[in-house]
Amino acid sequence: MSLSEIKNSVALATAELIKKGNLKSGMTVVIGCSTSEVGGGIIGKSGSLDIAEAIYDGANEILSKNGIYLAAQCCEHLNRAIVVELEAAKNAEIVCAVPKMHAGGSFATIAYKKMKSPVLIEEIKADAGLDIGATLIGMHLKRVAVPLRLEVKKIGEAPLFAAYTRPKYIGGERAEYNP
Repeated sequence: MSLSEIKNSVALATAELIKKGNLKSGMTVVIGCSTSEVGGGIIGKSGSLDIAEAIYDGANEILSKNGIYLAAQCCEHLNRAIVVELEAAKNAEIVCAVPKMHAGGSFATIAYKKMKSPVLIEEIKADAGLDIGATLIGMHLKRVAVPLRLEVKKIGEAPLFAAYTRPKYIGGERAEYNP
């Protein structure tokens, strides 16, 4: 799959996530990404800044057009910290680290370079997410996460998983719920 095909696939998946997840301006989408897996390798073994940039550009183009923040998950070497724009950090505690290829991962490295005012935070409770290559984004989603099947099943060679979140149902059988 070419870089332009990767970018287009990510853009399509992002647009579908926004539509099916009923996402609104001001919300946040976390993206975890293994560029190694996208390129047909094993997670953490053969990262690519070029693939990362295609993925970032495809997602960010759609998210920013809709007023939705992108949150880029770092790899385990930065404890899956999150790269966000400063204005999206809200009341989160900012940490002192800068992602790079082998400590944060390719995708987080590109996100940090391309964002206007990037910061790292340890955690976020995002409204939805894309997991490209089984990077385990669940720790960064609000409760309750709802799995979402998208038309785009893979980005390159990596499986694609998506989820949006909804408020918890509480109150039992007598409760009435707002759709």
